[in-house]
Amino acid sequence: MKLEIVKADNLKAKPDDNSLSFGREFTDYMFTMNYEEGKGWFDAQIRPFENFSLSPACTVLHYSQTIFEGMKAYHTQEGINLFRPWDNFKRMNRTAKRMCMPQIDEEFVLECLEKLLDIEKDWVPKANGTSLYIRPTMMAVDPFLGVKAGSQYIFFIILSPVGAYYASGLSPVDIYVEDEYVRAVVGGTGDAKTGGNYAASLLAAQLAHDKGFAQVLWLDGKEKKYVEEVGSMNIFFKINGELITAPLSGSILPGITRDSVIKLAESLGVKVREERLAIADVFAENEKGGLEEVFGTGTAAVVSPVGGMRWGDKDITIAGGKMGELTGKLYDTLTGMQYGKVEDTFGWIKTL
Repeated sequence: MKLEIVKADNLKAKPDDNSLSFGREFTDYMFTMNYEEGKGWFDAQIRPFENFSLSPACTVLHYSQTIFEGMKAYHTQEGINLFRPWDNFKRMNRTAKRMCMPQIDEEFVLECLEKLLDIEKDWVPKANGTSLYIRPTMMAVDPFLGVKAGSQYIFFIILSPVGAYYASGLSPVDIYVEDEYVRAVVGGTGDAKTGGNYAASLLAAQLAHDKGFAQVLWLDGKEKKYVEEVGSMNIFFKINGELITAPLSGSILPGITRDSVIKLAESLGVKVREERLAIADVFAENEKGGLEEVFGTGTAAVVSPVGGMRWGDKDITIAGGKMGELTGKLYDTLTGMQYGKVEDTFGWIKTL
Protein backbone atom coordinates (compact mmCIF):
# COMPACT_ATOMS: atom_id res chain seq x y z
CA MET A 1 0.00 0.00 0.00
CA LYS A 2 1.31 3.43 -0.93
CA LEU A 3 1.41 6.25 1.62
CA GLU A 4 0.04 9.58 0.41
CA ILE A 5 0.93 12.87 2.11
CA VAL A 6 -1.65 15.67 2.00
CA LYS A 7 -0.18 19.04 2.94
CA ALA A 8 -1.90 21.40 5.36
CA ASP A 9 -2.72 24.93 4.19
CA ASN A 10 -1.82 26.41 7.57
CA LEU A 11 0.21 25.20 10.54
CA LYS A 12 -0.68 25.80 14.18
CA ALA A 13 1.35 27.76 16.69
CA LYS A 14 3.14 25.27 18.91
CA PRO A 15 2.44 25.42 22.66
CA ASP A 16 5.05 26.34 25.23
CA ASP A 17 6.81 23.23 26.57
CA ASN A 18 6.36 24.44 30.14
CA SER A 19 2.57 24.82 29.92
CA LEU A 20 1.63 21.42 28.51
CA SER A 21 -1.11 19.30 30.08
CA PHE A 22 -2.23 15.87 28.82
CA GLY A 23 -4.24 15.18 25.68
CA ARG A 24 -5.52 18.68 24.94
CA GLU A 25 -3.15 19.90 22.23
CA PHE A 26 -2.74 18.05 18.92
CA THR A 27 -0.20 18.33 16.14
CA ASP A 28 -0.81 19.54 12.58
CA TYR A 29 -1.04 16.09 10.98
CA MET A 30 -2.45 12.65 11.62
CA PHE A 31 -2.24 9.27 9.87
CA THR A 32 -5.38 7.52 8.60
CA MET A 33 -6.31 4.49 6.52
CA ASN A 34 -9.63 2.82 5.72
CA TYR A 35 -10.83 -0.78 5.61
CA GLU A 36 -13.67 -2.51 3.83
CA GLU A 37 -14.46 -6.20 4.06
CA GLY A 38 -13.38 -7.90 0.84
CA LYS A 39 -11.11 -4.99 -0.09
CA GLY A 40 -8.75 -4.73 2.84
CA TRP A 41 -6.91 -1.62 3.96
CA PHE A 42 -6.62 1.31 1.56
CA ASP A 43 -6.16 5.10 1.34
CA ALA A 44 -3.19 5.36 3.71
CA GLN A 45 -2.61 9.08 4.25
CA ILE A 46 -0.74 11.52 6.39
CA ARG A 47 -3.10 14.47 6.30
CA PRO A 48 -4.09 17.54 8.31
CA PHE A 49 -5.55 16.85 11.75
CA GLU A 50 -9.32 17.28 11.43
CA ASN A 51 -12.65 15.93 12.60
CA PHE A 52 -14.19 12.76 11.18
CA SER A 53 -17.66 12.73 9.64
CA LEU A 54 -19.60 9.73 11.00
CA SER A 55 -23.17 8.47 10.65
CA PRO A 56 -25.32 8.69 13.81
CA ALA A 57 -25.86 4.96 13.24
CA CYS A 58 -22.09 4.31 13.30
CA THR A 59 -21.21 0.96 14.89
CA VAL A 60 -18.61 2.38 17.25
CA LEU A 61 -21.13 4.81 18.78
CA HIS A 62 -23.60 2.07 19.65
CA TYR A 63 -21.57 -1.07 20.32
CA SER A 64 -18.13 0.26 21.31
CA GLN A 65 -16.16 -1.68 18.74
CA THR A 66 -13.00 0.33 19.15
CA ILE A 67 -9.43 -0.38 20.24
CA PHE A 68 -6.39 1.79 20.87
CA GLU A 69 -2.77 1.93 21.96
CA GLY A 70 -0.65 4.48 23.78
CA MET A 71 3.05 5.20 23.37
CA LYS A 72 5.42 8.16 23.48
CA ALA A 73 8.19 9.83 21.49
CA TYR A 74 11.04 11.41 23.45
CA HIS A 75 13.44 14.20 22.46
CA THR A 76 17.10 13.24 22.90
CA GLN A 77 20.46 14.60 21.80
CA GLU A 78 20.63 11.91 19.08
CA GLY A 79 17.10 12.33 17.73
CA ILE A 80 13.63 11.09 18.63
CA ASN A 81 13.35 7.92 20.72
CA LEU A 82 10.49 5.43 20.62
CA PHE A 83 10.16 2.76 23.32
CA ARG A 84 9.24 -0.72 22.03
CA PRO A 85 6.74 0.62 19.43
CA TRP A 86 6.65 -2.73 17.58
CA ASP A 87 5.21 -4.31 20.74
CA ASN A 88 2.37 -1.79 20.81
CA PHE A 89 1.33 -2.75 17.30
CA LYS A 90 1.66 -6.46 18.09
CA ARG A 91 -0.62 -5.97 21.10
CA MET A 92 -3.03 -3.97 18.96
CA ASN A 93 -3.38 -6.92 16.59
CA ARG A 94 -4.02 -9.27 19.53
CA THR A 95 -6.71 -6.89 20.76
CA ALA A 96 -8.17 -6.60 17.25
CA LYS A 97 -8.54 -10.37 17.07
CA ARG A 98 -10.43 -10.42 20.39
CA MET A 99 -12.73 -7.61 19.21
CA CYS A 100 -13.44 -9.16 15.75
CA MET A 101 -11.54 -6.40 13.96
CA PRO A 102 -9.10 -6.62 11.00
CA GLN A 103 -5.37 -7.06 11.45
CA ILE A 104 -2.98 -4.25 10.55
CA ASP A 105 0.36 -4.66 8.79
CA GLU A 106 2.57 -3.91 11.81
CA GLU A 107 5.67 -3.11 9.78
CA PHE A 108 3.83 -0.78 7.39
CA VAL A 109 2.03 1.08 10.19
CA LEU A 110 5.30 1.54 12.10
CA GLU A 111 6.91 2.96 8.95
CA CYS A 112 3.97 5.37 8.57
CA LEU A 113 4.31 6.41 12.22
CA GLU A 114 8.01 7.11 11.67
CA LYS A 115 7.18 9.25 8.64
CA LEU A 116 4.51 11.10 10.61
CA LEU A 117 7.00 11.77 13.41
CA ASP A 118 9.57 12.99 10.90
CA ILE A 119 7.04 15.53 9.60
CA GLU A 120 6.02 16.53 13.13
CA LYS A 121 9.46 16.38 14.77
CA ASP A 122 9.26 20.03 15.85
CA TRP A 123 6.22 19.11 17.95
CA VAL A 124 8.26 16.81 20.20
CA PRO A 125 8.74 18.95 23.32
CA LYS A 126 12.23 19.40 24.72
CA ALA A 127 11.59 20.43 28.35
CA ASN A 128 12.57 17.97 31.07
CA GLY A 129 10.07 15.12 31.44
CA THR A 130 7.91 16.12 28.47
CA SER A 131 7.13 13.90 25.47
CA LEU A 132 4.90 13.49 22.44
CA TYR A 133 2.05 11.11 23.20
CA ILE A 134 1.06 8.77 20.34
CA ARG A 135 -2.48 7.37 20.11
CA PRO A 136 -3.15 4.72 17.43
CA THR A 137 -6.87 3.87 17.26
CA MET A 138 -9.19 1.65 15.22
CA MET A 139 -12.97 1.95 15.13
CA ALA A 140 -15.87 0.32 13.30
CA VAL A 141 -17.81 2.85 11.20
CA ASP A 142 -20.62 0.86 9.52
CA PRO A 143 -23.85 2.92 9.44
CA PHE A 144 -25.88 -0.03 10.74
CA LEU A 145 -27.92 -0.62 13.91
CA GLY A 146 -27.25 -4.30 14.39
CA VAL A 147 -25.14 -6.18 16.93
CA LYS A 148 -22.45 -7.69 14.76
CA ALA A 149 -18.83 -7.11 13.92
CA GLY A 150 -18.32 -4.20 11.55
CA SER A 151 -17.24 -4.51 7.94
CA GLN A 152 -15.84 -0.97 7.64
CA TYR A 153 -13.09 0.52 9.80
CA ILE A 154 -10.93 3.59 10.20
CA PHE A 155 -7.45 3.27 11.65
CA PHE A 156 -5.75 6.50 12.70
CA ILE A 157 -2.82 7.86 14.68
CA ILE A 158 -2.91 11.25 16.38
CA LEU A 159 -0.11 12.98 18.29
CA SER A 160 -0.27 15.19 21.38
CA PRO A 161 2.60 17.00 23.16
CA VAL A 162 2.29 16.32 26.88
CA GLY A 163 3.86 17.73 30.01
CA ALA A 164 5.88 15.88 32.61
CA TYR A 165 3.68 13.33 34.43
CA TYR A 166 5.33 14.26 37.73
CA ALA A 167 5.44 18.03 37.24
CA SER A 168 6.07 18.64 40.96
CA GLY A 169 8.35 15.64 41.50
CA LEU A 170 7.99 11.87 41.82
CA SER A 171 5.72 11.49 44.85
CA PRO A 172 3.91 8.37 46.12
CA VAL A 173 0.12 8.27 45.77
CA ASP A 174 -2.60 6.71 47.89
CA ILE A 175 -4.88 4.09 46.34
CA TYR A 176 -8.29 2.68 47.22
CA VAL A 177 -9.01 -1.05 47.06
CA GLU A 178 -12.31 -1.49 45.19
CA ASP A 179 -14.25 -4.46 46.56
CA GLU A 180 -17.72 -3.77 45.11
CA TYR A 181 -17.24 -3.06 41.40
CA VAL A 182 -14.99 -5.16 39.17
CA ARG A 183 -12.98 -4.23 36.09
CA ALA A 184 -12.89 -7.53 34.23
CA VAL A 185 -13.26 -11.31 34.46
CA VAL A 186 -11.37 -14.18 32.86
CA GLY A 187 -12.96 -14.84 29.49
CA GLY A 188 -13.99 -11.20 29.09
CA THR A 189 -12.05 -8.37 27.48
CA GLY A 190 -9.82 -7.42 30.40
CA ASP A 191 -6.65 -8.26 28.48
CA ALA A 192 -7.76 -6.22 25.45
CA LYS A 193 -7.09 -2.49 25.12
CA THR A 194 -10.64 -1.61 24.13
CA GLY A 195 -12.70 1.44 24.99
CA GLY A 196 -15.46 -0.34 26.91
CA ASN A 197 -13.02 -1.48 29.60
CA TYR A 198 -12.22 2.12 30.45
CA ALA A 199 -15.84 3.28 30.44
CA ALA A 200 -16.65 0.50 32.92
CA SER A 201 -13.92 1.74 35.28
CA LEU A 202 -15.07 5.36 35.51
CA LEU A 203 -17.58 5.14 38.37
CA ALA A 204 -15.24 3.34 40.76
CA ALA A 205 -12.45 5.78 39.87
CA GLN A 206 -14.73 8.72 40.54
CA LEU A 207 -15.80 7.34 43.91
CA ALA A 208 -12.16 6.76 44.87
CA HIS A 209 -11.25 10.33 43.90
CA ASP A 210 -14.18 11.61 45.99
CA LYS A 211 -12.64 9.79 48.97
CA GLY A 212 -9.29 11.47 48.32
CA PHE A 213 -7.47 8.63 46.56
CA ALA A 214 -5.50 8.91 43.33
CA GLN A 215 -6.26 5.46 41.91
CA VAL A 216 -8.42 2.37 42.26
CA LEU A 217 -6.85 -1.00 42.98
CA TRP A 218 -8.98 -3.63 41.25
CA LEU A 219 -9.55 -7.12 42.63
CA ASP A 220 -10.44 -10.20 40.60
CA GLY A 221 -14.00 -10.29 39.28
CA LYS A 222 -14.90 -13.75 40.57
CA GLU A 223 -13.92 -13.80 44.24
CA LYS A 224 -13.00 -10.14 44.79
CA LYS A 225 -10.00 -11.45 46.63
CA TYR A 226 -6.91 -11.27 44.43
CA VAL A 227 -5.04 -8.14 43.30
CA GLU A 228 -5.22 -7.39 39.56
CA GLU A 229 -4.55 -3.82 38.33
CA VAL A 230 -4.45 -0.27 39.65
CA GLY A 231 -6.30 2.34 37.59
CA SER A 232 -5.00 2.00 34.04
CA MET A 233 -1.71 0.46 35.19
CA ASN A 234 -0.31 -2.90 36.20
CA ILE A 235 0.82 -3.14 39.81
CA PHE A 236 3.81 -4.66 41.62
CA PHE A 237 4.41 -5.50 45.30
CA LYS A 238 7.89 -5.91 46.76
CA ILE A 239 7.50 -8.38 49.61
CA ASN A 240 10.47 -9.79 51.53
CA GLY A 241 12.85 -8.79 48.74
CA GLU A 242 10.81 -10.27 45.87
CA LEU A 243 8.56 -8.58 43.31
CA ILE A 244 5.08 -10.02 42.87
CA THR A 245 2.60 -9.07 40.15
CA ALA A 246 -0.63 -10.58 38.88
CA PRO A 247 -0.22 -13.23 36.15
CA LEU A 248 -1.46 -12.72 32.59
CA SER A 249 -4.45 -15.01 33.09
CA GLY A 250 -6.83 -13.16 30.75
CA SER A 251 -8.30 -10.42 32.92
CA ILE A 252 -5.47 -7.86 33.00
CA LEU A 253 -3.72 -5.92 30.27
CA PRO A 254 -0.33 -7.33 29.21
CA GLY A 255 1.46 -4.04 29.79
CA ILE A 256 4.60 -3.29 27.82
CA THR A 257 6.02 -1.31 30.76
CA ARG A 258 5.04 -4.25 33.00
CA ASP A 259 7.09 -6.61 30.84
CA SER A 260 9.99 -4.14 30.78
CA VAL A 261 9.98 -3.84 34.57
CA ILE A 262 10.01 -7.63 34.98
CA LYS A 263 13.00 -8.01 32.65
CA LEU A 264 14.84 -5.04 34.16
CA ALA A 265 14.25 -6.17 37.76
CA GLU A 266 15.48 -9.67 36.95
CA SER A 267 18.61 -8.17 35.36
CA LEU A 268 19.21 -6.37 38.67
CA GLY A 269 19.08 -9.68 40.54
CA VAL A 270 15.55 -9.26 41.90
CA LYS A 271 13.36 -12.36 41.91
CA VAL A 272 10.02 -11.71 40.17
CA ARG A 273 6.95 -13.89 40.74
CA GLU A 274 3.91 -13.67 38.46
CA GLU A 275 1.23 -15.17 40.68
CA ARG A 276 -2.06 -14.46 42.38
CA LEU A 277 -1.74 -12.33 45.49
CA ALA A 278 -4.65 -11.92 47.89
CA ILE A 279 -5.29 -8.40 49.16
CA ALA A 280 -5.59 -9.86 52.69
CA ASP A 281 -2.03 -11.19 52.37
CA VAL A 282 -0.79 -7.75 51.28
CA PHE A 283 -2.18 -6.18 54.44
CA ALA A 284 -0.94 -9.08 56.58
CA GLU A 285 2.58 -8.70 55.16
CA ASN A 286 2.46 -5.01 55.98
CA GLU A 287 1.66 -5.88 59.61
CA LYS A 288 4.63 -8.27 59.70
CA GLY A 289 6.98 -5.77 58.03
CA GLY A 290 7.31 -7.80 54.84
CA LEU A 291 5.62 -5.30 52.50
CA GLU A 292 8.49 -3.09 51.37
CA GLU A 293 7.34 -1.25 48.21
CA VAL A 294 4.31 -0.96 45.91
CA PHE A 295 4.22 0.69 42.48
CA GLY A 296 2.15 0.84 39.31
CA THR A 297 3.54 0.68 35.77
CA GLY A 298 2.26 2.14 32.51
CA THR A 299 3.10 4.33 29.53
CA ALA A 300 1.95 7.61 31.10
CA ALA A 301 3.73 7.43 34.45
CA VAL A 302 6.28 4.67 33.64
CA VAL A 303 6.58 3.80 37.34
CA SER A 304 4.22 5.28 39.92
CA PRO A 305 5.08 4.70 43.62
CA VAL A 306 2.27 3.93 46.07
CA GLY A 307 2.57 5.38 49.56
CA GLY A 308 -0.71 4.33 51.13
CA MET A 309 -3.66 2.02 50.65
CA ARG A 310 -7.19 1.64 52.03
CA TRP A 311 -9.17 -1.61 52.03
CA GLY A 312 -12.54 -1.41 53.75
CA ASP A 313 -11.86 0.26 57.11
CA LYS A 314 -8.14 -0.53 57.08
CA ASP A 315 -5.44 1.96 56.09
CA ILE A 316 -1.76 1.18 55.66
CA THR A 317 1.32 3.27 54.91
CA ILE A 318 3.93 1.75 52.62
CA ALA A 319 7.67 2.45 52.88
CA GLY A 320 6.95 5.25 55.31
CA GLY A 321 4.94 7.03 52.62
CA LYS A 322 8.12 7.49 50.58
CA MET A 323 9.31 6.06 47.29
CA GLY A 324 11.18 2.79 47.72
CA GLU A 325 14.76 2.23 46.56
CA LEU A 326 13.87 -0.35 43.90
CA THR A 327 10.96 1.75 42.62
CA GLY A 328 13.27 4.71 42.13
CA LYS A 329 15.94 2.56 40.45
CA LEU A 330 13.43 1.12 37.96
CA TYR A 331 11.97 4.55 37.20
CA ASP A 332 15.36 6.20 36.70
CA THR A 333 16.62 3.39 34.47
CA LEU A 334 13.57 3.15 32.23
CA THR A 335 13.16 6.90 31.80
CA GLY A 336 16.91 7.20 31.33
CA MET A 337 16.69 4.77 28.40
CA GLN A 338 13.72 6.61 26.93
CA TYR A 339 15.49 9.98 27.03
CA GLY A 340 18.82 8.58 25.85
CA LYS A 341 20.65 9.10 29.16
CA VAL A 342 21.03 5.43 30.11
CA GLU A 343 22.39 2.73 27.82
CA ASP A 344 19.69 0.48 26.35
CA THR A 345 21.03 -3.04 26.80
CA PHE A 346 17.71 -4.70 25.91
CA GLY A 347 17.15 -3.40 22.37
CA TRP A 348 13.99 -1.53 23.38
CA ILE A 349 14.79 1.89 21.91
CA LYS A 350 14.28 2.92 18.29
CA THR A 351 15.92 6.25 17.45
CA LEU A 352 14.63 8.23 14.47
